[in-house]
Amino acid sequence: MTQSAAAGTAAPGPGRLTIGQAADRSGLSVHALRFYEREGLFPSPVERDAGGRRLYSDWDIEWLELCTRLRGSGMSLPAIRRYATLVAAGDGNEAERLDLLRRH
Repeated sequence: MTQSAAAGTAAPGPGRLTIGQAADRSGLSVHALRFYEREGLFPSPVERDAGGRRLYSDWDIEWLELCTRLRGSGMSLPAIRRYATLVAAGDGNEAERLDLLRRH
């Protein structure tokens, strides 16, 4: 057993990042990642390991990059939350998504 595994900080499974790794990849702070999740800005729940630690996928990182761009363009958090809700709802609301982006 490695020292990290013994300490309960084993590396996440393939294709998954810890919150620290996700912060490094996204350029956001760990605090910001927790805030984004708490504010409902992810279209789907962030995966957790058996110990309750967040595990981020490549898709989550791409989503964070999009959110960062939207925030950088001045889009409000409620508008990003609405966009995330539309994405989570799946196909059929693309016109509403586009309208939301255009109104911004």
